[in-house]
Amino acid sequence: MPTFAVNTGAAQYPVVAERGALQRLGEFLPARRGMLFVVTEESVWRLHGAAVERAMEGRQWRRLLFPGGEENKRLAQVEAMAEQMVEAGGDRSSLVIAFGGGIVNDVGGFLAAVFMRGVPVIQVPTTLLAQVDAGVGGKTGVNLAAGKNLVGAFHQPLAVITDPDVLATLPEREYRAGLFEVIKHGIIRSEPLFRLMQARREAVLARDPGAVEEMVAESVRIKCEVVSLDEKEGGLRRILNFGHTIGHALEAETGYSRFLHGEAVGLGMLAALRLSELAGRLPAELSAEAGAVVRAYGPFPLTRGLSPDGILARLRKDKKAIQGAVHWVLATGIGSTEVTPDIPDALVRKAVASILE
Repeated sequence: MPTFAVNTGAAQYPVVAERGALQRLGEFLPARRGMLFVVTEESVWRLHGAAVERAMEGRQWRRLLFPGGEENKRLAQVEAMAEQMVEAGGDRSSLVIAFGGGIVNDVGGFLAAVFMRGVPVIQVPTTLLAQVDAGVGGKTGVNLAAGKNLVGAFHQPLAVITDPDVLATLPEREYRAGLFEVIKHGIIRSEPLFRLMQARREAVLARDPGAVEEMVAESVRIKCEVVSLDEKEGGLRRILNFGHTIGHALEAETGYSRFLHGEAVGLGMLAALRLSELAGRLPAELSAEAGAVVRAYGPFPLTRGLSPDGILARLRKDKKAIQGAVHWVLATGIGSTEVTPDIPDALVRKAVASILE
């Protein structure tokens, strides 16, 4: 698998996407650096920590355990880890390694962004969702009770180390959740990737090495390309939010306890496809075709007890809303999108209702 590059003008770094990349982590650690801190979860460390320990030989380092879960993705956890860093001798020469899934990459990146007003970070994503999305692009953050990722910072890493081999240990539900982000990349920017997910479902679900490498590489390529063109979501990068606006509302409305992030995004994509159709941007047959591919990688948790009113109220608090107006990412074809704030609430309500039935 290839190595890609993110070049934002202000930051340049490699995104390595190849089998066995985790074993090469030591090659990407700066030669002269102070204390190294590895933010990780116990379950990830138990499975893959030995490779990180080998990379740390001869260096001063400390492991920072994050308890995991969206409910713990809060400022209190960042403060607790920052205190541990100070106690261990961390300073502005320190470096953070975020070693885990999307939540760990978000939290570890944010910790690096704010500790001593910013220290470097290396992202080592270990879930499919993190490898194709959260680990690349420099978005970091934590949740508030009001919504997801409402406190955060853009903090580009020194490198991203993506190893598809670690996906073999993912629980089935976690793996399927990541597949929705892959489908998203196909819908917004790559018809070949969409067709792969459509035609090779059995191989993808069986974690066939060839299918996994192809979908990860193409997703990483798309993410690197978009971030390089628009680092801080001023324009093009907003297309990566396809399905996320309603997905984030679903997560917040259920207290981050019912849906995995990818599952919420999958449902959010179904609503976004329906909204694209209702708004006259996407032909009904393409909406149905894309929706069928999303559903094929289910099942989804039940949406029982959720209401369109509750979801719409959450949407107005979304961090991407500007002066109360949500900027919607709508599909205009397989591999193309547009962003618009001009969608009537009545259409949004219908789209949301379609996934709550």
